[in-house]
Amino acid sequence: MAKAINAGLRAAMDDDPAVLLLGEDIGALGGVFRVTDGLLKDFGDGRVIDTPLAESAIIGAAIGLAMRGYRPVCEIQFDGFVFPAFDQITTQLAKFRNRSSGQVSAPLVIRIPYGGGIGAVEHHSESPEVYFAHTPGLRVVTPATPPDAFLMIQQAIASPDPVIFLEPKRRYWEKSEVDLAVRPATGEWELHESRIVRPGRDVTLVAYGPLVRTALDAAATAAAERASDGTAGADIEVVDLRTLAPLDLEPVLASVARTGRLVVAHEAPVAHGLGAEIASQVQEACFHQLEAPVVRVGGWATPYPASRVEHSYLPDAERILDAVDRVLSY
Repeated sequence: MAKAINAGLRAAMDDDPAVLLLGEDIGALGGVFRVTDGLLKDFGDGRVIDTPLAESAIIGAAIGLAMRGYRPVCEIQFDGFVFPAFDQITTQLAKFRNRSSGQVSAPLVIRIPYGGGIGAVEHHSESPEVYFAHTPGLRVVTPATPPDAFLMIQQAIASPDPVIFLEPKRRYWEKSEVDLAVRPATGEWELHESRIVRPGRDVTLVAYGPLVRTALDAAATAAAERASDGTAGADIEVVDLRTLAPLDLEPVLASVARTGRLVVAHEAPVAHGLGAEIASQVQEACFHQLEAPVVRVGGWATPYPASRVEHSYLPDAERILDAVDRVLSY
């Protein structure tokens, strides 16, 4: 995935000279996760800009650049470091287009490696997505696969709106084939659509970003159990949201109408999380189709723990399958 994002950034920079990158150590080092590796050499320090350790200044400068016709892409080194820039993002960036009645846009992308699972220290494994999804004026997207990462970073850069681009850091090393010739067609910057990534008939399982792989593993485990003992166990349909704001729930609603059951999984704490919004909207739209209450699976209502016990915090396939069993028990 890291190389796919790098290739997507390169494609966007090749296609549009107004695209430039800003961030801490993104130039000579190539970023902490080497996502921008090689771009300084090919595009120069006028377009790949190493900045001071000052997130508020990075976003503030990028807002000015966006208002002057550039398309800046900012890297926040780790998720927990975005909060010094929170005021710039939510108070300024998110409101420019609305405040100017559409006359001023701020086409700015903020890349944020997020989530846990890499054994990092404090402030390096946060899940801040709901803060930004709750803020009108921001688009929030998160890829789960290398092909999606390659296309979606290009779509984000082409968007006239500011985009929070959340990169699941523990999936940076996931591998799959990527067609590097793919480019978003004109006007396709909105096409961050939810997608069914595994069909099933018994339970709808919704996830995004880092937990899509975990959800697929849970579905595969359930299928293997069915095959081994001949029981009529859960046939799980997995939906990858891909976009968190605005939510594209049409595939989810259609799936729940078929299965009658829904489990929502994310790394962020369950309390006040995105799963609650999804559960509410599904309950309202599919009240007569639901055969069981919607069940949410997520992190605990604690600060992210020390790396040696993060496996107890992060939702795994076992916790997801337990939730599946609960909705099937009704």
